[in-house]
Amino acid sequence: MHGGQRRPGYSLSEPAPDVFFVEGPASNWVILRRGPEFTLIDGGYPGDLPLVLASISEAGLDPADASAVLITHAHIDHAGTAGHFAAAFGIPVLCSVPELPYLLGEDRDQVSVRRILSRAWQPSVLHWSWHVLASGGASRVAVLTAAAWADDGELAALPGSPAAVPTPGHTPGHTAFYLPAAHAAVTGDALITGHAISRRRGPQMLDPMFHSDETGARRSLSQLGKLDASLLLPGHGPAVRTAMSRAVGTVRSRAAVPKRKFVVPGPVGGFAEPTYGRSAAGSER
Repeated sequence: MHGGQRRPGYSLSEPAPDVFFVEGPASNWVILRRGPEFTLIDGGYPGDLPLVLASISEAGLDPADASAVLITHAHIDHAGTAGHFAAAFGIPVLCSVPELPYLLGEDRDQVSVRRILSRAWQPSVLHWSWHVLASGGASRVAVLTAAAWADDGELAALPGSPAAVPTPGHTPGHTAFYLPAAHAAVTGDALITGHAISRRRGPQMLDPMFHSDETGARRSLSQLGKLDASLLLPGHGPAVRTAMSRAVGTVRSRAAVPKRKFVVPGPVGGFAEPTYGRSAAGSER
């Protein structure tokens, strides 16, 4: 299964052996298979749980056989189903040390309602907001049994042998994951290829309103650019085959172009989804 197949609500593809990339309605997750076991990286909104479970089954796996759920960051659109795996199956939910208070529900780091309302006049932002509410996006992340991974060795022993790449900025403890065997990078929200409120396709950063530290987020691009990866698996948008250094260069070149003061995004495809294509083939225009 190398080409993507669209199912109601999600698209699953296998861009590298035993690496399954799932595009959900608004955010993505990744399944790393090793025999009957697997590692799940992220997991969409709370309302995406049926889709997450269906995608795991489609990959030929049992949801109860996850070795761990890794969280790039504790925003509700990425950690929304993690609590189910912990409660239903006793599966470890792991994140970086700085991200742990947010995953445990002790603190919260999300884009504020005030900032969203200030942009609600834009059709794409309004549609995205509707989807957020319908998917349980107003809920608070609280995985009471979550923990921080102990060291690189603990991660390397998991299916897929993911290596943590600290990329703070989007959130204080945001972490991308490098997959050595697949020469792939799971970038979460540190580097994406599309979003419901973006008119662009290809490597890009999220809208500044989503970052807790925009300067830090831009600084973290350097860490991604150093990776020996030719497959970009983002938290939003389609998978793209491109060198990470080239993807980061694309983002930086776009940032150097002056922006118009007022830009009204065009219509979005479907319900809070961008109009970008879903091919894993590279597109950086």
